[in-house]
Amino acid sequence: MPRNLVVLGSTGSIGRQTLDVARTLQDRIRVFGLAAHSNAELLKRQIEQIGPALGCLVSYRLGVPGTEMLTGEQGLIDLATHPDVDLVVVGTTGRAGLAPTLAALRAGKLVALANKETLVIAGAVIREALSESSGRLVPIDSEHSAIWQCLQGEPRAAVEKLTLTASGGALRDLAIEELRYVTPKQALHHPTWSMGPKITVDCANLMNKGLEVMEAQWLFDIPIEQVDVVLHPQSIVHSLVTFVDGSTKAQLGLPDMRLPIQYALSHPDRWRNKLPRVDLASFGALTFGTVDFDRYPALRIALEAARRGGTYPAVLSAADEVAVAAFLDGRIAFTDIPSLVERTLERHESCSNPRLDDILLADSWARDVCSRLVASDHVMAR
Repeated sequence: MPRNLVVLGSTGSIGRQTLDVARTLQDRIRVFGLAAHSNAELLKRQIEQIGPALGCLVSYRLGVPGTEMLTGEQGLIDLATHPDVDLVVVGTTGRAGLAPTLAALRAGKLVALANKETLVIAGAVIREALSESSGRLVPIDSEHSAIWQCLQGEPRAAVEKLTLTASGGALRDLAIEELRYVTPKQALHHPTWSMGPKITVDCANLMNKGLEVMEAQWLFDIPIEQVDVVLHPQSIVHSLVTFVDGSTKAQLGLPDMRLPIQYALSHPDRWRNKLPRVDLASFGALTFGTVDFDRYPALRIALEAARRGGTYPAVLSAADEVAVAAFLDGRIAFTDIPSLVERTLERHESCSNPRLDDILLADSWARDVCSRLVASDHVMAR
């Protein structure tokens, strides 16, 4: 009997790749529902090709013959909690993934999460929902999928350290003094991965690794101090786990998100597929290096917000969304992104042990403050 799948963010990079995986597994996976924020043209085309029972366009109501269409954030929640749904892939970006993730977990669904921000801003709330329901949460991010795979069959008490690998992003070979003049086109030209624009920019300044450290903290219930980041330009080793006896496990694979997506859908089984395999001999050498915080100040800022906790991670995440959007719009320089995030954090009075309302309030506050900083800087630059 096929498992019924809902894909939130089906028109984005993760969503499209999830549908690629589902097409090859039609005897195991049935696409029951698709949702997008505003890309009506692609969503309609996907629905017409696949024929799901439900669809949702968040920004306005869309009609597609033969499919029941929902709208708004409540539409996402209704889709994620439908009684016939078994699996929910959350491939949305930013805060948009939080409400449907919480609702799906509370409804007892298996949630495959590709949205870093959900755990970054509300990790404690998500863990509470997991403890109070039969819902399950599994990662799709390649780094966290790698750790998850390395931990299979291992006692958590035996874990000494998690190591996330980072490619270094599109600008890793550019001189530091040239980073201020980087264009969005340059920042979006990732050397090994094909992803959406926001996460690709985050990869270029390693903000994504700061978010992933926080994500790992909540996914694997481990202190921030036991999560490390190492540069690995080839993106073949996706992450490593070091155990108390000194042994280290690593998961390897080509930089292709379809593999972690399929594992999230198939776990605890592994399903045969035709994805390309790693040929280590063809690479010759795999290299690793330490992170230079002068080149990647965004990672330093993110790790400090993680250590502070409270509502600082929510403010960090929201401010980063605003700053990255401003960079992609050409209103600020690439190097202004971490500066704006840090200035927003400096203005914040954190709430310790925040509840969901506190988190959402901090998120809204950060968006407003960072937007005003962007506007002020833009006017001054002119």
